[in-house]
Amino acid sequence: MHSRLRWPAWLFLACLACESAPPKARETEQYGFINHDSDYVWARGPWPDVEPSRDVDEVIDRLCPAIMKLPNATDRDYGQEYCGLIYSRGDGVYRVSHPSPLGRWQLRRESKRKSCFPVRKVIDPEARTISPLADYHSHPWHPSPLSEPDRRAANQLWVIKIQFDSACHIQKLVPHLDDVDRPGEVYSRQGKQWILVGLIKPEDKPFGFITPVGRKD
Repeated sequence: MHSRLRWPAWLFLACLACESAPPKARETEQYGFINHDSDYVWARGPWPDVEPSRDVDEVIDRLCPAIMKLPNATDRDYGQEYCGLIYSRGDGVYRVSHPSPLGRWQLRRESKRKSCFPVRKVIDPEARTISPLADYHSHPWHPSPLSEPDRRAANQLWVIKIQFDSACHIQKLVPHLDDVDRPGEVYSRQGKQWILVGLIKPEDKPFGFITPVGRKD
C-alpha cells in the first residue's frame, strides 16, 4: 500500500499566498519600491524619451505618444498601465520621471490587467531640489476618461493629475484640495487648449463625483 503525500497546512497556505501576492519582482534601476513592504514607488528622472520644456503643456503633449510605445500600453483589458511624475528642478523647466509599471493585477470583466501604483518620489542625481507638479498615468484602452477613483480626494498627491488613454485623449484634474470652498476642475485636452468639461463640488471631493459643465444639479 502506498501512503499519500500530505502537505502541511501551513505550506499549502504559503503557496497560495505566493500565487496571490502582488508581484514586486519587476523593479529595475529606473523604478522601484521605496520600502519593501509598501506600495510606495520611486522613479528615476528625467526620462530621455520626453524632451523637457518650460511649457508644461508641451511636456504633457509629448508624454502620451512616448508611453504608448511601451510594452502592452495599448493592449486594452490585458494591457499595462504606466505611472510617473512631472516635476521641476526649481529652474522653471519641466521634466518627467521614467514611467513605472509596478502594481498589481486586477480583474476586469473576464480578463486581467496591470494597474500601476502612483509614483511618489523622483530620484534625479542632477537636481538640487525636486518640485513635483503632477502625477500621470495611462489607461491601455480607449475611450477611457478619469475614473471615479482617479478623482477622489484621497488619491490626489500633487497640484495636478494627468491621465490619458491609448488614443492619447488627455484629461487634467486640478483638485484644489487646499481650498475647501472651491470645486475641483476637470479639463480635456483639445488641440493646444484645455477645455473645462466638469466640476467636482466641494462636498463631492471625497467621492470623486463629477458634475458636467452646464448642469446645475
